[in-house]
Amino acid sequence: MTFLNPAILFGLIATAIPVLLHLLNLRKLKRIEFSTLTFLKELQKNKIRRIKLKQWLLLALRFLIILFVVFSFARPTLQGVSIGGTTSSAKTTAVFILDNTFSMSVVNEKGSDFNRARQVIKTLLNELQEGDEVALVTVAGAGKEDVKTTTNLAEFRKKLDAVELSYESGTINKAVIIAGEILSESHNFNKEIYLLSDFQKTDLSEPNQPLSNLSNILNDKVKLYTFDFSGKDVFNLGIDNLEANNQIFEKGKPVSFTAQVTNYSSRSAQNTIASLFINGERSAQQSVSLAPGETKEVVFETQLKSSGYTEVSAGLEDDDINQDNKRYMNIVVPDKISIVIFSDRDQDASFVALALTAASENGTINITKRNFSQVSSVDPNSYDAVVAIGSEGQNSAGKLKSYVANGGSLFIMPGSGSDLSNFRSLLSMFQLPEPSSMAGNPNSTAGGAIFDKIDFEHPVFADLFAKGAKKQVESPDIYYYFRLNTQGKGKNIITLPDNSSFLSEYSVGKGKVLLMNTAPVLNWSNFPLKGLFAPVMNKAVYYLASKDHHMNSFTAGEMVTLNLQARILPQIKIARPDKTNEVINLENQSQNFITYSNTNLAGNYRVLSGERLVDYFSINHSPRESNPGSLTLKEFNEYLSKTGFKGKQFRLDVNDNYTREIQQARFGSELWRHFLLMALILALVEMLISRSAKKDTV
Repeated sequence: MTFLNPAILFGLIATAIPVLLHLLNLRKLKRIEFSTLTFLKELQKNKIRRIKLKQWLLLALRFLIILFVVFSFARPTLQGVSIGGTTSSAKTTAVFILDNTFSMSVVNEKGSDFNRARQVIKTLLNELQEGDEVALVTVAGAGKEDVKTTTNLAEFRKKLDAVELSYESGTINKAVIIAGEILSESHNFNKEIYLLSDFQKTDLSEPNQPLSNLSNILNDKVKLYTFDFSGKDVFNLGIDNLEANNQIFEKGKPVSFTAQVTNYSSRSAQNTIASLFINGERSAQQSVSLAPGETKEVVFETQLKSSGYTEVSAGLEDDDINQDNKRYMNIVVPDKISIVIFSDRDQDASFVALALTAASENGTINITKRNFSQVSSVDPNSYDAVVAIGSEGQNSAGKLKSYVANGGSLFIMPGSGSDLSNFRSLLSMFQLPEPSSMAGNPNSTAGGAIFDKIDFEHPVFADLFAKGAKKQVESPDIYYYFRLNTQGKGKNIITLPDNSSFLSEYSVGKGKVLLMNTAPVLNWSNFPLKGLFAPVMNKAVYYLASKDHHMNSFTAGEMVTLNLQARILPQIKIARPDKTNEVINLENQSQNFITYSNTNLAGNYRVLSGERLVDYFSINHSPRESNPGSLTLKEFNEYLSKTGFKGKQFRLDVNDNYTREIQQARFGSELWRHFLLMALILALVEMLISRSAKKDTV
């Protein structure tokens, strides 16, 4: 038995009053001598016994009357027992944990699990009383919002109706922690958590992270009511990944993509159609069959018909969970590539510019030539790539360092005037491996080095050879070069017999750098005269101008860093997948990077400054949300035990009369009416006995 107003129990001190009165009012019978008739003395003894018995009975009755009156005001209750018309009116704080991860979209004959869970919450709200507090915690994105309790049930219903299924991940453990923290701050007697979920195993807690001890917030005063919506044999396939097999995208050229498809169900999938969409139009499709739990890669081959920003997605046919049937990515197919060439001497850049002239005449590459001394007056962010030839003006190259660190692309070559000292200084500025020495002699055509190994899989060599043809190139003679080694910081594209890197690639900050070890002039090598020179220069520029799509793919709910260096206005517009626009005003006019957190929708996003595209990214679901496997009751109880849960758990069935079970489990019945009734009955009995005792005394 529990007392809702235990402070009233101090009133039990009043039970001492009848005892004191009894002791003070004891009457001593006067001795009166009668005749010696024996039977009169016996009669006197019997009457005295009867009077004393009534006095003790009155004492007990008066004690019990005070006891029952005090108990009735202390509001005694019986837990787990329900007596008609005696439900508790103690104040309640109820925290509802609603699982809104997309696995709750599974539909059965009674509707989707998510909608059924919302309806259960609405039914439970009808059982609450005026003044009760409620709060709503969602599993997807748990912890991202500051959850507050409210007594306004009408507003709470509106908030509940506004909750939708999310592409974000979340864990039950995080939601339970938030609910426990809310209850720990509540002063209401009833503290309840309602967990409505399909209890996905993958959503219980973060993998490889220890569970926190929650015994201080989930104490013995907390009641946990769980509604399990799992049970249906879910058939679900999901696309876990989508990758472009090309790193250079050109209009009219072939391109291929690979989608990773997994069967997360216990049934086989036969001849399921997987499709590739380019800008919303089906571009390719494949048939795939999967055994239970099997993962396969599906390769799509197509041709890019247009240039510019391009949205790519892969899709599957509908199944029990549709949110993971699509995966998104976005690329930019260059229409025009704008590059700037910085050089110490104009003649050092002539062969490179000439090699790019054919593309320039077709309108594909727009070339700007500048002297190294003009670096500080040029904004490299307005170009798709930068070519730096020479190292005599390395003191002016500080701006290029910042450009590369923030995601720019740079092609570095020595110039005709480069020496070991100034070229080392230039490379150290970008934290690239410094050359150990010089090799050969300029203007010497005898004994030049030749190519040894070539990485034909690198994008620079993509599509240079016909399909199935033998990959072989005519090596140039390299008379004079810097001995460079990647030192594990980059990767070799072309190496020489002495293991020097002729052409290599490095990641610097968020950008990429191609590095060549010889100047593109004829007294250093005859490379500019070889047929390979122009294709390599063009492919290198295309590769540098292409954005790494891996850097632009994020999981729903993740923070995304937006690169705004190319913006032209003090505000940006985010074009979201649901065709809505979000406008962000920049507080700092010099801000080049901001973080964006409203990534709850899967799809492709564009960042615009006016009508100018300044950045783009894609948001996808986490593959862990695709697995519908659910926890058993034993596994969930083990989780509660590990967290130190001290309260009581009640497993409820949505198809049963769960409201009655909750009312019974909440407090059972309040007994104050019964105690007050008993006090009144005892008071009547006391009055009758008191009158009788008074007559006997007289």
